[in-house]
Amino acid sequence: MEALLQEYMPIIIFLVIAIGLSAVCIGGSYLVVPQRPDTEKNAAFECGFAAFEDARTKFDVRFYLVAILFIIFDLEVAFLFPWAISLGSVGVFGFWSMMVFLGVLTIGFVYEWKKGALEWE
Repeated sequence: MEALLQEYMPIIIFLVIAIGLSAVCIGGSYLVVPQRPDTEKNAAFECGFAAFEDARTKFDVRFYLVAILFIIFDLEVAFLFPWAISLGSVGVFGFWSMMVFLGVLTIGFVYEWKKGALEWE
């Protein structure tokens, strides 16, 4: 049990510092800045303008397409960081497997580009 606590102690210390620093920052903002909410500050904010229709209206598919493309290429970076750190130990097979992965992503990117998914009207 003691060895397990020693292994997790850096994580516990990090969480305590993160939670404490967050509490200090939020508490400090309440102490320093005067809190005077008015009707404009409490109004619903949606996409930079006031809501004028029902929330159940149809949205353009391009919003979702851009969001999905962002997630796909953001995940690419999430896979690249661990690979780059362990590049010395993965060898030639690891290098070429990542090149295949990047090639597939590049083909997908070019396809989306040619289809006009990245164009905004």
